[in-house]
Amino acid sequence: MINDRLDALADYPFRKLSTLLDPIKPVSNDAPLLLSVGEPQNQPPAFINEVIAENGHLWNKYPPALATPAYRQAVADWLTMRYKLPAGFVDPDRNVVPVPGSREPLFMLALVTIPAAKGGGKPVVLVPSPSYHVYRGAALAANAETVYLPATAATNFLPDPESVSKDVLERTALCYLCTPSNPQGTVADIAYLKRWIKLAREHDFVLAVDECYAEIYDALPPTGALEACAALGDGPNGTPMDNVVVFHSLSKRSSAPGLRAGFIAGDAKVMARYGELISYACTPMPLPLVAAATALWRDEAHVRENQAMYRRNFDIATRLLDGKAGYFRPQAGFFLWLNVGDGEAACARLWKEAAIRSLPGGYMAVPDANGVNPGAPYLRIALVYDNDTMEDALGRLARAL
Repeated sequence: MINDRLDALADYPFRKLSTLLDPIKPVSNDAPLLLSVGEPQNQPPAFINEVIAENGHLWNKYPPALATPAYRQAVADWLTMRYKLPAGFVDPDRNVVPVPGSREPLFMLALVTIPAAKGGGKPVVLVPSPSYHVYRGAALAANAETVYLPATAATNFLPDPESVSKDVLERTALCYLCTPSNPQGTVADIAYLKRWIKLAREHDFVLAVDECYAEIYDALPPTGALEACAALGDGPNGTPMDNVVVFHSLSKRSSAPGLRAGFIAGDAKVMARYGELISYACTPMPLPLVAAATALWRDEAHVRENQAMYRRNFDIATRLLDGKAGYFRPQAGFFLWLNVGDGEAACARLWKEAAIRSLPGGYMAVPDANGVNPGAPYLRIALVYDNDTMEDALGRLARAL
């Protein structure tokens, strides 16, 4: 009756977090703050409510699988502008698929791209460790072997492409990368992205690049995988996006996680197959929300305001935490990755003493061949509140550490 391949999903990070913290009653009189989840607490721009209301007459329509031509064109225009791509590089009808946020397509892409066998054996999915838990769940659901690649300080918190053996690469069907990385906020440069794209093309696997934090950055806008594709030129199938898929959403960029709006873009063959899957299993965006999302992709003013708020949060973190728990200022994203020695113990202490809910880094990673969990010494802190709230929260955290 039950698919036993999914048994491993029982260690869902936030279920483990509840098991750890729910028995503990904070002794602090401070208001509890949830810094465990990457959920922006500031509001999206008010104009989306107006757009949704203006399109309220469309609630009685089944959502089209691929949203609307206007939405796909807005995405293609945004990608072209943001990553300085050549005009016409992104075909809105062949290279873009609208999706309800990024979690669903990150999971479903495995079902689209992983065959029954590859390279004479069981297909492999390459997953950074630590990383977003959905990558691992996708590999399990697709009946693939998961090979974890360390993403530690030793490799600048990004997996080393040269560390993967040739026999594993021959069986690899899918590789997940995240840049800016979750949880560490490291940005991959164009040379690094090119190395992975060349490997994907040489060994015929799909490189899935999760770029959901790309619009929250400190100094310089992060490079994107499509920029690297444009620089490399045509792949083995004759197009510059061969073997590459990127993921974006409005959850972080526009502080609209509840809107559930995003897109995947890349290899036309993969996009076509994903479009077929939508007809059977996925959730199209309702048309009033598509209209709101279209407006958000075409507006940059609110994004600049968001970026300024997050930079101020990192200014606060630098002032209060510099010299503590291996603090470093990330290049992008909105997480702190603190080396506290024992992430679980520190998480429990912070909840009890400061009413701050965080996430042990070990819950985002798996033990290596030597039984060492690379995330175990760390704690992930999400700087997702307004500046005044983060001043209070990080002050509590600094005192508890």
